[in-house]
Amino acid sequence: MIEQSAIIKALGVQPDFNAAHEIEKRIAFLKTYLVDSRQTAYVLGISGGVDSLTAGHLAQRAVRELRHEGRTATFIAVRLPYGVQADEDDATAAVTAIGPDRVMRVDIKPAADSLMAAVLAGGIDPLLRHHFILGNVKARQRMVAQYAIAGAASGLVIGTDHAAEALMGFYTKFGDGAADVLPLAGLNKRRIRAVAAALGAPDHLVWKVPTADLESDAPLRPDEDVYGVTYDQIDDFLEGRSIALAAVQRILLAYNASAHKRALPVPAG
Repeated sequence: MIEQSAIIKALGVQPDFNAAHEIEKRIAFLKTYLVDSRQTAYVLGISGGVDSLTAGHLAQRAVRELRHEGRTATFIAVRLPYGVQADEDDATAAVTAIGPDRVMRVDIKPAADSLMAAVLAGGIDPLLRHHFILGNVKARQRMVAQYAIAGAASGLVIGTDHAAEALMGFYTKFGDGAADVLPLAGLNKRRIRAVAAALGAPDHLVWKVPTADLESDAPLRPDEDVYGVTYDQIDDFLEGRSIALAAVQRILLAYNASAHKRALPVPAG
């Protein structure tokens, strides 16, 4: 079975961490990639969680620096609710804290519901997996919307995937797992929170209980309830520390089962 050290290396988690250094490095990455791609905008969905909050702060600072250098650059924050979002106040607070150049809102409920209705009409009945499958549809519809906006704005889509979610495979394949750039890659959850705090993000958003909020029958269900382990255990694992054997086994099970999510499509032959 793959060892802890090999996973840490594969996910790009560094042994040392300094929030100020990470901010500088990741802003520089966003600036360079936008210029080299000959695009003029970054697009990011803002959920109200610390991940999109942090990525949004980095993106806004990157485009501001590019404009100061005489280049054309814009950051577009996109609100993507499924009807009425349970934590809408947090999403609004995140947008306010980031101060994006432009804010757009796309309600994905009509598109997601229409697609699910078409699937059901075709004779496929997910039964007890209905809300889980609909949750993945929501994530993919959000990415469809972001790419439509990016295409119209000569932009690139920012993803919020990071080492903790990558370790657990906790994202939707071709949904929130699809993006052009991942400015949080290699960071675990506690390091993302440290970066967010250093960027001046509000404390109540930095320390908000993480939730994907995809399943309609379990709104705002904490990520940790799904994992069966805590973020502290996941973060300790990624930093090379020892954790309880049961937690290690749960993490390794999730990592191995989600290997297909971290791989490119498999060619025949």
